[in-house]
Formats: sequence, C-alpha cells, structure tokens
Amino acid sequence: MSVTTLLAALVALAVVMTGGATVWGAPAPPSGTTEATGRTAERNAARDARDAAEARAAEDAATLRQRRDELTGDITFSVPSGTFRGEVSVSLGTSVSGALIRYTTDGRLPTASSPVYSGPLRFTATTQLRARAFVDGAAAGEPGTALYVARSVDATHDLPLLVMDAYGGGKPGREYRDVATLLMDPNGGTTSLGAAPTVATRAGFHLRGQSSATFEKAPYRLELWDNDNEDADHPMLGMPADSDWVLRGPFPDKTLIRDAFAYSLGQELGLKAPRHRFVELYLNLDGQPLGADDYQGVYLLDETVKRSPDRIDIANLKKSELTEPAVTGGYIFKFDAFAAQEPKLPCTGDARTCWRDLEVVEPSAEDLRPEQQTWLARYVQRFHDALHGANPSDPQTGYPAYIDVDSFVDLIILNELSRQGDAYIRSQYFHKDRGGRIVAGPLWDYDLGFGAVPGSDMVQGWQFQPFSFPGFPATTDWFVKLMQDPSFNRKVKQRWDRLRQGVLSDAHLRSRVSRLAEPLTDAAQRNFRKWPNLGSRTVGPFQTKTSRTWQEQLQMMQDWLVQRAAWIDSSGWRVTAGPAAKPEARSAPVPPHLEGRARP
Repeated sequence: MSVTTLLAALVALAVVMTGGATVWGAPAPPSGTTEATGRTAERNAARDARDAAEARAAEDAATLRQRRDELTGDITFSVPSGTFRGEVSVSLGTSVSGALIRYTTDGRLPTASSPVYSGPLRFTATTQLRARAFVDGAAAGEPGTALYVARSVDATHDLPLLVMDAYGGGKPGREYRDVATLLMDPNGGTTSLGAAPTVATRAGFHLRGQSSATFEKAPYRLELWDNDNEDADHPMLGMPADSDWVLRGPFPDKTLIRDAFAYSLGQELGLKAPRHRFVELYLNLDGQPLGADDYQGVYLLDETVKRSPDRIDIANLKKSELTEPAVTGGYIFKFDAFAAQEPKLPCTGDARTCWRDLEVVEPSAEDLRPEQQTWLARYVQRFHDALHGANPSDPQTGYPAYIDVDSFVDLIILNELSRQGDAYIRSQYFHKDRGGRIVAGPLWDYDLGFGAVPGSDMVQGWQFQPFSFPGFPATTDWFVKLMQDPSFNRKVKQRWDRLRQGVLSDAHLRSRVSRLAEPLTDAAQRNFRKWPNLGSRTVGPFQTKTSRTWQEQLQMMQDWLVQRAAWIDSSGWRVTAGPAAKPEARSAPVPPHLEGRARP
C-alpha cells in the first residue's frame, strides 16, 4: 500500500471516528439560535473534525513509516512483509559499506556464526527472516526483520483483517509466544488476505480472561515488539499508537456488539472506556500455510487498561515517590471478586461492611512500593468510612471529598441499564490522579449484559444491591450505600431524566444497536458459519438466548433495552423498587461464571 493510499484510508477512518456527534446524531443547536446559525455551527464543527482527522491521519502515517523503517533497520528486503501463496523469493541488501549479511529464520537475531547471505532466499512456509550486517566479524548497523506468512487461500472482507501466525507453535498458554502479526485495513470498502498490510510487526500473544479463556473462540493479549523484543507502539485502525492490545472474541454474546455498545455509550456519558475496532481474525497455529479453517470470526480489538497519555492519563508514580503530594497518584485499581491478585488493598473496621478483592493494577506489583500501597489503602478507607458515616454527603467530610461524584453517577446509570451479572464486583475499575479524587472507570467487560443471559435478564430490580452466600461474602456495599443517600440518589435520577431525552431515549438505544451492527452484516454471516451457536442454549459455561438468525439477537437486545429503561423510569430510582425478595433470596443475579462456585 502506497503512503498516499495509506494516508487517504487513515483520513477516511478518522473522519468516521471523530466521532460521536456525527455518527450518533449531531446535538441540537442551543435554545434561541436560528436554523441558519445552527447549520453554520454544524458546518464549522464538521470542518474542524475533518482538519483534526487529517492531522491525526498524517501523524499515524508518519509513525507507521517510522516503525517500518525501524523493523527493517539497515537491511533492504526485496519483498516487504506480507502474505504469499506457494513460494516467495527474497533478496537482501544493506546500506553498511563492505559488510557481509548474516541471517536467521528461527526468530533469533543473527550472530557471527549465522549463515551468510549469498543469493535469493526461497520460502514456502511462514518465516520470520532476520538479517544483520557484519564487518570484520562484528555486528554493524541495525538488524532488520521481515515477516512472510504463507497462505493457501484467498479471501476478501469488508472489515479490517488481523492475520496472526504462530510459526507452528500451537495455542499459547499464559506466557507470551512469538506471533507474526499483519493488519490489513480496507481500502475502498474491502481488503483481502493478499493485500499489503498497514501494520506488519513482530509480536507476542497469550491467552487471557477467566471463564472466557475456556472458549473455543478464545481471547488473547497482544503485545507488539521491535527487533529487541521491546514494546513497539503502532497506531491501529486510527487508535493512538501503543504496543498493548486485547483481542476479545464475542462468543456467548450473539449480537457481537455488547462490549462496543457499552464502551461507546460510556464515552458519550463522559466515562473512560477503551477505544475499540471490529476486525476479523485469522489465526494460524499449526505450521501449515494459513487456510480457510484458520478464520476465527469477528473480534473486538481493544485498548488495554493502562496508564498512558492516550488511555488513562494520570501521573506516572515513581518508586521513589513515597510522601505527599507525589504519593497521591496515579493509581488504577479494581474490584475483581474471587479473582483479585496481590497487591490488594486491605479494609479495616467492621467486617460486615468491609470491601474485599480490591486489586491495585497500576503501579504494577513489581513497581508498587509498600508505602504507596499503604497510602492508597488509607485513602480508600477514609472514603469508605465517610460513606458509612453519619453525614455521608457532606462536601468536606463525606464521600464527595474523596470521589468524583459525577463519574460514579454515570457508572451506576450504565451498570443498571446493562444489568451485567458481575457489574460493580468484577473488572470494576477506578483511577486516581495525583492530587485528585477517585474516578469511576474505565469500563470493561459487558458482553454478558443487556439481557444476554437467561436468569440474569430481569428488567426489574437493581444490580447495585450486594449479594453474598455462605463462604462468599459481599465484595462491596459502596454502590448501594451511595444510592441510599438522598443527595446522590437525586443526582442519579436527575441525570437519568436528562439522558432519557437524548442518548438514552428509546429511539437512540435502538439506533445505537443498529448502527453498531450495520458494518458487521456480512462479517456476522461469516462468524456464525465458523461458530454456528445461534441455536445453542449453552455456550461455554454460560446459558444464552437462542434464535434462528443474528438479526433476531439484535432485536431481542433492542427490545430488552427499551423494557429495562421503562422499568427504571417507573422506579423513580427508589432503592426499594422492584419485586420483593424473600429473605433467603439474593437481590441481584449471580454472575454466571460464579454460579458453580457460589452455590453450596
């Protein structure tokens, strides 16, 4: 793909991404403005969006050129990285004067004992060709790498293609394993396995997730690497350059869009949520040329949750920063019921109200100092104690002194709309910047929400009501305590009522589903030919809703959303609203992946 073609494709993608207002309906002009003034404002906004998209696309194209040059180093390859059929012949050269070129095909960097290049190299299998110039027996210049993925099939797609080949290494476990990674971006509406990749890079991948790790359509963590196995930041499909990505394959979510629905809605509400793009994945694990059976279906390429200027933009807390004000941030932490790992934040005080399974994500376990963990635990404890105090909404002494109230309001609205089975207690993230309050988010993992799972799809009742079982105490009561506070409850109701006139209206809820699904129309057919589970009640460990077609799944989601929103309207956000629960009954659905563990 030429630089001009690449730039044009990136501009087109970026214009679509600019987002929100264009895709979901431009906001109405302010009260009192004329229709002509409103149109002028819309034109100006559209022009600004195009200008920003062009600037961003130009920056992405420059970054991609830089990464491509870094990967090839001081070696020239007659054939650029990509896929091939049958055989590929590659000639090597170098800009280093008077040098011999030595090369490898096993993934390791060449050494002085590696084979000397003497003529064109021919490959019939997927190969990572690595080469380096040597002068007088010593390495000279920068090493270079090219990736050649053998394939036995041609295929055209209308979604971006992500092609990954593990060099015959098989399915990975929890440790990173080498994988050639190529990303083909549609140009003119389509792309193909034979297209020139927008991104071609060394990478590592491993299995991720908990219950989802058992799926045939497995989720993966993907880390992009340079020639030294260090992080290589690449812009991916218009998303800011980074090395860390997640591949989530909707499997029990038969609409394919529930995560994207939650993330896009959350972003419009002002919550942090990962950027994401739909791709179709080909993953070759067996060492044979990539074939039709290596097609894995529709995946969501997500940003990971991490501290960075383009993701969670909080201070980089150094190991040496142990006292205030530096020690006050930045942190990312999460509730992860029954799965939290150390370092965790301990709770002191009344065991009946204490939180559990609150894991610090950033700084990492290797970088977090005991003094920092202690400081954060004490800060969270002060919030917890204020929330349980006599005057919880006091601006100076109550919870408003410790949390960003508006973000918690929006989180509760989104979680209650979704009724995700493990909302609030698993993958429930928070972040805190230096000198700032605790902010709810980023969002993560909504694929079993919005009516996806029978038994957890009740449109009545509240998800914030904590539940517990003998041997499995409640994870947190923060959200029900907030909702029991009249001041906070009033904010939630007022915010909900305003949103119901806009992005949460019945029409907008239905439209969001339709707009997310529209680009997947053809890809969904391919996905369900690979994974024909629309009529299967059990998918992995989960019970799911059945249908004859993908479109019926989308319709069921739309209908459920409207019914759920109507019930919330009727509830007035009263904590006691909903069907009366028997004393021994739980007041919120059990997270489906906890069903087997939570029952005696």
